[in-house]
Amino acid sequence: MEYFGNKELLSLPKVGFLAASRVPSDEVMRCYDWAVEKSDGKQCVVSGFNSRLERDVLHFLLKGSCPIIVVLARCMYKVMPNEWLQALDNGRMLIIATTNSPRQSRQTAYTRNLYVADLSDTIYLVGASKESSLSLIPTQKPQAISIDQR
Repeated sequence: MEYFGNKELLSLPKVGFLAASRVPSDEVMRCYDWAVEKSDGKQCVVSGFNSRLERDVLHFLLKGSCPIIVVLARCMYKVMPNEWLQALDNGRMLIIATTNSPRQSRQTAYTRNLYVADLSDTIYLVGASKESSLSLIPTQKPQAISIDQR
C-alpha cells in the first residue's frame, strides 16, 4: 500500500460508498442528495471514486468540508488531479494505492472494493445487482445497506 495525504483520516469514523457502473436514475438522484448531505459532515467518506456515479459523488464532497479517502485500484498518481489539490492541501484527503499496477483491472478493482468495505464502519452499496461485481462484496456489517434503504 502507498499513501499520499493525511493518514490521520484513517482514525476517523468512515462511511464507504461503492456504486455499480449501471445505476437506475432514481437512485442516482438519491446518491446526489446523500453526497450533499455528507459533504459538510465530520464523517469520512471512503470510495474508489471510479464509476461515473462515484466520481459525481466525489465532485459534491469536494465542494464541502468532509474528510475523504480515495482508494485506487492502481498505482499512485504521479500528478494529482487538479480538483483534489485543495482538499489535499487542507489535510482533508488521503489517497491509498492498493497495488503497484499501472492500470486498473477487474481483479484490482475487486480488491480495492473489498478494502473499502473492510476500512468502512458503514458501507453504502448502490446498484449491487446480481450482474454487478459489487454483489460479491461481503456485507456482514449490520450497517451495510443500499442507498435507497436509508
